[in-house]
Amino acid sequence: MDELRSILATHHPRHSEKAQEDVSVKYGNKIAPTSEIPDLFFDQILVNFKLNRMEVMVLMYLYRHVWCRPNLYRKYGISQVLSHTEIGNKLNLSIDEVYQSLRKLESLDFIETIRSGQYFVRKFFTAHFDKEFGFNYEDF
Repeated sequence: MDELRSILATHHPRHSEKAQEDVSVKYGNKIAPTSEIPDLFFDQILVNFKLNRMEVMVLMYLYRHVWCRPNLYRKYGISQVLSHTEIGNKLNLSIDEVYQSLRKLESLDFIETIRSGQYFVRKFFTAHFDKEFGFNYEDF
């Protein structure tokens, strides 16, 4: 019974801010961080846009920074200022591969450059899907 109380005490409603920010799952003695990616990405984007491995990695890196991590600019869909070198190092890509991927993602309108190292990233990847799901960005 005490075990059940401890579980219920740590449970947070789905819509609370605490539940939104606590995106990790405990497996045994380890805590595995998780990110929420819309199924739309797997069902529509990967199938219809034929992104290569580097482009998927860069898109997911930026998406996680905007939508899956604490971010002051989330309501605008804007990533924190990022270093291209940092992206390359974290993803094990050359700086040219990062630039090439950013250009391709921008040509598909998944992202837009605000200024060097700062990007607007769509919540549902395309303007069409943003509109379909009723998502708009404040003052953008």
